[in-house]
Amino acid sequence: MQITGLDQILGQLRTAAALAGGSATPAATAGVAEAKGSDFASLLKNSLDHVNGMQQAAEQKARSFELGAADASLPDVMVSIQKANVTFQEAVQVRNKLVSAYTTIMNMQV
Repeated sequence: MQITGLDQILGQLRTAAALAGGSATPAATAGVAEAKGSDFASLLKNSLDHVNGMQQAAEQKARSFELGAADASLPDVMVSIQKANVTFQEAVQVRNKLVSAYTTIMNMQV
């Protein structure tokens, strides 16, 4: 189990929450500075690819544990499944916010 990976995910969640709340500080947006040069479609695709990769890695660990691989332990499998679940839930929440924003914009009177 890698603590640094969990710290990175937690940092990304805090940055996303700060940006969504409008209370972003320069320290909180340091990881997003690279993203400003990219377009939204590529950022969204990269994010979804990351979610897909996490889910596939969790599935692979679970499969190797089921087959009795020596390097697969139950805590590692459970942690990877939970990390995949958290990233998926984050993607769902982003999608919900995007749909809500789109609906609000479409309902505006011009």
